[in-house]
Amino acid sequence: MYEVAALPRPIASAWEWQQDAACRDLPTEMFFHPDGERGPNRRNRVTAAKAVCTTCPVIQACRKQALAFHEPYGIWGGMSEEDRLNIISQRQDPQAIEIAS
Repeated sequence: MYEVAALPRPIASAWEWQQDAACRDLPTEMFFHPDGERGPNRRNRVTAAKAVCTTCPVIQACRKQALAFHEPYGIWGGMSEEDRLNIISQRQDPQAIEIAS
């Protein structure tokens, strides 16, 4: 996870895509798990959140940001924490990159 001080300063144009996000007016609890959430409750919440993402006009911008900043929590760009970790770890694993090429 990145240190907050290392993150770029907010620039309005870099974040404007969020204005068009399908999740903008939905409860954050739909995209971020509560403490202790497990099993079917978690799977159902993740599935519902990802369904919202499939309708989102800014899914690619959201996904790009989440991967760039190694977003540790929540559903971003139609990806769960585990989905992002898999992609990030493959990018950092030279053997995985060679196999994918």
